[in-house]
Amino acid sequence: MQDLNAMVGTHDLLFLTLDTLRYDVAREALERGRTPTLAALLPGGRWEERHSPASFTYAAHQAFFAGFLPTPVAPGRHPRPFALRFEGSETTGPGTCVLDAPDLVTGLAGRGYHTVCIGGTGFFNLRNPLGRVLPGLFSEAHWAPELGVTEPRSTENQASLAVKILGALPREQRVFLFINVSALHQPNRHYVPGATEDSKETQGAALAYVDSQLPPLFQALRRRGPAFCIVCSDHGTAYGEDGYSGHRLGHPVVWTVPYGEFALPVDSGP
Repeated sequence: MQDLNAMVGTHDLLFLTLDTLRYDVAREALERGRTPTLAALLPGGRWEERHSPASFTYAAHQAFFAGFLPTPVAPGRHPRPFALRFEGSETTGPGTCVLDAPDLVTGLAGRGYHTVCIGGTGFFNLRNPLGRVLPGLFSEAHWAPELGVTEPRSTENQASLAVKILGALPREQRVFLFINVSALHQPNRHYVPGATEDSKETQGAALAYVDSQLPPLFQALRRRGPAFCIVCSDHGTAYGEDGYSGHRLGHPVVWTVPYGEFALPVDSGP
């Protein structure tokens, strides 16, 4: 695990949740060369297999923002990158950044970060009280239909907005940028011409699309300075396995998610 105490305050932070992405879909897409952008950034060019703390978006992100990211599948006590100070934590290690705050976003704001949320799925849509709970943690929050689950070009739009926001901020202002990528969530059948139902195949095609739209985002982060990135899914979804469909249920394809964390160096170009 990276020493987050050496990075908080000196690095921009990116937290990218690939909403609803299954681990097996992510692994297979990478092995088939469909996600070259992520393959070049993930440690060892591989996804880490982890267990989500929850089976649907709202619950998972509440856990994430409390410092409980997906847990490695191997048994044991695994130190966390971030934690909120509370008595009895057994997964706070020497490299854990411990924040005196009720949530990760508020804690980072207290360390001088400008916090930005670019929403995607419905729990970030700002249209109702529930859809404003998670975005309400941030200093700056964005959502529009073109960023949501029904827009085939959602990731392009999300990345473009992120690049614009990053470019408008002074380079000395550290940023915590959170993006909830919506393209993997249903409906994703529009990424396979002629498909009439969502499936592992259509989610894999959606992931290939997402990967193709991420380079401008990482380039913008490199231009600003060093950045630490966490990229993971919040939960998976079932496509008929054992009779199950969807998520918010206890099947392994829902609980098992891909995870990666890595540091981006400063762009040394002009």
